[in-house]
Amino acid sequence: MANESTLQGTITNDITLGAGNTYYLSGAYTVEAGATLHIQAGVKIISKYDDNVDYILIKQGAKINATGTADAPIVMTAEKQSAGAWGGIHICGRAHTNAEGGKGSSEIGGAEYGGSDDKDNSGVLQYVRLEYTGYAFDEEHEANGISFYGVGSGTTVDHCVAYQGSDDGFEFFGGSVNVSNMVVISCSDDSFDWTEGWNGTATDIVAYQEPEATLGYDCDCLIEADNNENNYEATPVAHPTLKNLILVGNGGSKQGVRLRRGTQVTMDNAQICGKGKALTVESTETENALVNGTSSITNTTISNNVNSEKGIYTNDVFAAATGNKVDANLSYASLEDIKKACDWMTGSWVD
Repeated sequence: MANESTLQGTITNDITLGAGNTYYLSGAYTVEAGATLHIQAGVKIISKYDDNVDYILIKQGAKINATGTADAPIVMTAEKQSAGAWGGIHICGRAHTNAEGGKGSSEIGGAEYGGSDDKDNSGVLQYVRLEYTGYAFDEEHEANGISFYGVGSGTTVDHCVAYQGSDDGFEFFGGSVNVSNMVVISCSDDSFDWTEGWNGTATDIVAYQEPEATLGYDCDCLIEADNNENNYEATPVAHPTLKNLILVGNGGSKQGVRLRRGTQVTMDNAQICGKGKALTVESTETENALVNGTSSITNTTISNNVNSEKGIYTNDVFAAATGNKVDANLSYASLEDIKKACDWMTGSWVD
């Protein structure tokens, strides 16, 4: 494709977006099964400010290979530089979910996902920056930066950033995809979200919400986590492993990390601050798992006491676990302060 081509419609054969080129996105850009969308380092994709709903959809059996570098990231942005300008990336894989019947439909509608292949390979996302996502398809569905629907562990995802979206930064609907070096900056809904049985590993994770006074809007949770909103015991139970997290909110009384609806978790080496309720646990199933050892939170510092809905996983239980503590002085004044603590946040992909 030539420089400054417009991306729209459906592709059924492999397409390559050449290194350093600029492309415009107008409407849906759908990759069908058997085809691969290759995006090379330094590519810029700009959502046009028009009457079309812009998003990229990778259907079951298709792939996206987006391989940027630290100083030549792939940037996906919008002409209208405000949250909610476009619909982000939707990747539909073949890994397990606990959605009804083991299969669901993505937020854009009509794209099925889920299956029995937890090693599903939906491609590669490396050094990808997404800006101003969160388009509202209707009153119930807004688009995340990247939505992972039943995406499997054969998929490579690292060094991705979601910036100033109006919905979640990254959301996982089931699947077993592993991610690392992920950053969400000032997305107004949740920074990270999982549901429907996600069981991957997330390593080196940052969420930062700029103060409302300068950002101009409030933000919701740093992490919002469910198993299944209709059946808290649905299997496979959501149980990701999270390692090395810095999660900084922009004030207010909302939750920082909100574990609910039967989700389980293994979390180690986290710092959570900047929210009125740094760590909230809800539902009998979620709290019992933390008490009986099915789930664990260790080596974690939170800026205020645990907020327990059922009174099962209390602040005392949290504080008794290895390395956990409450520190009212825990804070990061800026994203630059977080970068100083994370040597993997170098290069222009975060800026």
